[in-house]
Amino acid sequence: MTTEPQSFVPPAEVFEVPVRLVGEGFRLEPLGPEHNEGDLAAWSGSIDHVRATPGFLGDWPPEEGMSAEANLADLVRHARDFAERRGFTYSVLDGERDGEGEVIGCLYIYPGKVDPERVHVTSWVRGDRAAYDKAVYGTVTRWLAEAWPFPADRIDYAPR
Repeated sequence: MTTEPQSFVPPAEVFEVPVRLVGEGFRLEPLGPEHNEGDLAAWSGSIDHVRATPGFLGDWPPEEGMSAEANLADLVRHARDFAERRGFTYSVLDGERDGEGEVIGCLYIYPGKVDPERVHVTSWVRGDRAAYDKAVYGTVTRWLAEAWPFPADRIDYAPR
């Protein structure tokens, strides 16, 4: 009997983590340091809106904001999690074509903190792009069912 924790997703030989999703008027791509300026502007300009988004518990984003350096460190951590297959964070970008659009939100797919067997999914969009929230939720919900190896009854993603 092994005591090693199970991976969040199957190994790379079995499951290729999706790196792109196109929705109506937006796309997702893995969050990385290249998104720092846009990511910081997106959430820091919408703190109350993000905190009021279903699935967020009111402790993020920080009311006092964050320096560009601290935000960059956070993005580097998320990129490392992605590369190590421990969790997956995506930027939500305006527009459907690569190389265009600005950061309008974020999607997080991580093991549950209380129960790592569950999949904790959260997403937010900027306050001035609130109309995208339901579209992101619907598109991501279908994507999780079609492209990811998670049983539907183990996914926690607050409805919109």
